[in-house]
Amino acid sequence: MGLSAGVPAWRHGRVIVLLAALACAALTARLGCWQWDRAAQKEALQASFDARAGQTAVGAEELAAARHDVAGLLYRKAQLRGRWLAERTIYLDNRQMHARPGFIVVTPLQWSGGAVLVQRGWVARDNDERTRLPPLATPPGEVEVTGRIVPPPARLYEFAVAASGTIRQNLDAGTYGREIGVALLPVSVLQDDASAADGLLRDWPVPAAGTGMHYGYAVQWWALSALTMALYVWHQILRPRLRSKAR
Repeated sequence: MGLSAGVPAWRHGRVIVLLAALACAALTARLGCWQWDRAAQKEALQASFDARAGQTAVGAEELAAARHDVAGLLYRKAQLRGRWLAERTIYLDNRQMHARPGFIVVTPLQWSGGAVLVQRGWVARDNDERTRLPPLATPPGEVEVTGRIVPPPARLYEFAVAASGTIRQNLDAGTYGREIGVALLPVSVLQDDASAADGLLRDWPVPAAGTGMHYGYAVQWWALSALTMALYVWHQILRPRLRSKAR
């Protein structure tokens, strides 16, 4: 004897519709809660970054001493003295600034106790010959670099095997350090020194939590959850009753 024996088919249909409505409403409500939690997490993270940005600048020795625990230094100001490894400069391709394609110029900065990749700035790409690099003024000797400690340059998708020349799509600090024989720290410095006469743009985007997007998604998911239950109540309960009264 089947499970549906003696039960009208229309009741089975109503049960299925009810279960589907409840499942959809529960799923969309849960997604709304998840987006709300993500917003709260990002707000807490942004508050931490803002607090770090207000702390005193990190020097070269302090940065090198934190080699194995650099997470606590992220987004703090940095004031480093060292010398550029100009011959090790890398141009990261397909990077935009002000909606224009170009390169992020990355040069290692070395001092007696360590070395770090510095994202020095942005330069436009030659429209006629994309591999032609613009002249770059890199002062010799000891220099002072100010900026913000950030994760290594963002990675872009690569269709082919990683390049090994001056122009590359991505740059990994550990791999590149082994390539050039220099122990690079697992972070980078986003240079913000406007007085540097090298012709590079440094209109870096300000780190933002982006919580508005998550709150907006949360409201949309909750609205969809409420709409699902409202449609169920209307089509499965209120409308049939109104029809029966009209007869």
